[in-house]
Amino acid sequence: MQTIHLVDASPYIFRAHFSIPSSVKSPTGQRVGATYGFASFLLKLVADERPTHLGVAFDRNLNSSFRNEIYPEYKAQREAPPQEILDQIDTCLETAAALGAATFIDDRYEADDLIATLCAPLTRNGHRVVIVTSDKDLAQLVSDQVTLLDFAKETRYTPEAVREKFGVRPDQVVDLLALAGDPVDNIPGVPGIGRKTAAELLAAFDSVESLYQRLDELRLSRLRGARTLVTKLAEARDLAFLSKELATVAHDAPVRAGLRELAWHGADPQAVEALFGRLGFKGIRERITDWRGSASAS
Repeated sequence: MQTIHLVDASPYIFRAHFSIPSSVKSPTGQRVGATYGFASFLLKLVADERPTHLGVAFDRNLNSSFRNEIYPEYKAQREAPPQEILDQIDTCLETAAALGAATFIDDRYEADDLIATLCAPLTRNGHRVVIVTSDKDLAQLVSDQVTLLDFAKETRYTPEAVREKFGVRPDQVVDLLALAGDPVDNIPGVPGIGRKTAAELLAAFDSVESLYQRLDELRLSRLRGARTLVTKLAEARDLAFLSKELATVAHDAPVRAGLRELAWHGADPQAVEALFGRLGFKGIRERITDWRGSASAS
């Protein structure tokens, strides 16, 4: 069985944009720092992880998705991303492809959804998946076969690590977000319930659905402030279920790829030369140690 690395590109594109000097520009004067930094990240990932199968998922619309059709306020509190980042999504995608990765992007689905959709058939067939991201919402996919790698922090999340970090099992992460909300994505949750209380409720009632079916048990329980919690939950029932829907990654995004499509064979020499030449990248080419076809490596 194989191990497949699936990368959530956006966190690393944003990190690169804000860490690379604005003076890094193409020969035509366009800012390309995000692309340069993203290329550096991918090269380090490949060097450290030595993947045999590699896919990179991108967000086309950085602050919106099909979830805005369900809840227009989803991510609405975020500032619009800098135009310089939007202008480099395509060059980052080209970079990933030139370096040998399979790439995935969609207008309506987020990178999280693309990764979840790709991940499901791979694990059903017995393979292991390493999800490379700093977005802890993807912890909901962690299992005995799926590990989350926060590459910048050199931290890997197994089921045990997820429980230690969040206080719940990986499959309960969406329930945690349903109750406590997520200000990063503007998921409302139940007003007045934080993550600690949400984790305590899930330890006792397992899921949002079970919790709402057993509110009378909660009222009579020994949980601190049980009666007040029942009132809060009852008043925000619709918000809780809406929040769970928003927090749950989709598994029906329009992407398909098996081992053959995800196999990593090294960087494409012609694509690298054309792209890096256009962008004005020079020294970074020397960091590419694995090329598609040994004869082209010279």
